[in-house]
Order: sequence, then structure tokens, then C-alpha cells
Amino acid sequence: MEETGHHGSRPASAQTDIEIPLAGVRLKGILGRPLSPTGVVVFAHGSGSGRLSVRNQFVAASLQGEGFATVLFDLLTAEEEASERVTRHLRFDIPLLAGRLLGVTRWLQHVPWLAPLPIGYFGASTGAAAALVAAAQLPVNAVVSRGGRPDLAGASLSLVRAPTLLIVGGEDTEVLALNRHALAMMTCEKALSIVPGATHLFEEPGTLQEATRLADAWFKHHLRDARSTP
Repeated sequence: MEETGHHGSRPASAQTDIEIPLAGVRLKGILGRPLSPTGVVVFAHGSGSGRLSVRNQFVAASLQGEGFATVLFDLLTAEEEASERVTRHLRFDIPLLAGRLLGVTRWLQHVPWLAPLPIGYFGASTGAAAALVAAAQLPVNAVVSRGGRPDLAGASLSLVRAPTLLIVGGEDTEVLALNRHALAMMTCEKALSIVPGATHLFEEPGTLQEATRLADAWFKHHLRDARSTP
């Protein structure tokens, strides 16, 4: 276990490498634990990404600084990832990815210090669709999609009850149109935030920071509200 640096005035968070056993597979992950966490955010990445994603680690560090535990994990095993790079047969297998996310969420509920915490999902690219499909099946407390493909969640969109924020780059025009279409199909509390000047990966100066600020605010509002509700 190693200690990260400070975020604001909060003490450092502990970072622990974990393996999550699911049916037939063991998924590698990183568990971030701040002092006295008020919620936990589980990340679902897009194709070609994983627990070591620099962008997701940046968001996770910010959330830990706000007092949230974080779980970054690989949706695929190393063998599946190697095969997928050649065949590209798994990146759009949303039922598989959502099933993995559901399994990880259920695993969290058996970790004593995590089990009582409100749960949020943070999804990127196709991982956002997996997060929404999972949120339609489990009572999570908030969802944030960054540069996501919520349209791929299909009929699950109208079943999501968790407050959902869709964050899209202003220059990511095709994905923005897909997000607007998905937003119209959702019946939960929802919002679309457009980050000006950002393309799909939020690589432009300041754009990832703005997306992270929006995500922080959404989780702070909805996870802390959930914690204070009897």
C-alpha cells in the first residue's frame, strides 16, 4: 500500500492494488481510500483503456481529494485485452462489460468499510454505456459519463433512476449528437454539460480539469445527499 499526495487540505489517500474475483475471471484494480470516505465511485473505461488510464487516474485523485473512495479496474483480463486488440470483438459487447461492472459492484458490498457507502459510476466512452446498463439493474446513487456513448445502453436508458450527468466536448460533434439523443430517452434526473473546445479525449489545455470539476460537483451533491437521507 502506498500513499498519494495531498489534494487541498485533506490527508493523502491510500492506494491499494486489488484483484476482484468474478465468475471465471479475476480483474485487476486499484482501490483508493481517503480518510472517512463519504461515498465510492466505480470507474468503467472505454476500449483500449484500463485501470492505469492517466485521465481516469486524474479524475480519481480529484474525487479522493473530495472524500470519495474510488475503484479503477480492468473490465477485461490481460488475455481478453490481447485478443480484443486483434479482433475488436469485445469493445462493443455492452452486456459483457455491464456484467463485469455489476459483479464488481456486488463485490464492493462485501467489503465492510465500503458496503455502507453510496455508490457512483463514472463511465468513459463505451464504459458509460456499461455504467448505465448496470445502473438500470442496481440502485446506485449517481452516474457521470465523460465523452461517453450512452446511446449504446439502448432500452436501459429509460430504466435508469440514478441522477445522471453527461459530459461531452464541444468539438466532439458526433458524440455530442448521440448524447443529446440518449438524454431525451432518459426519465431520471439528468443533465448535459458541454466543455467548450474539448474533443473526445479532453486533451486540450484545461478541458480535462473542467470535466473533472463537473464530475466532482455532481458526485458531491448526489452521493452526499444519499448519505444524509435516512
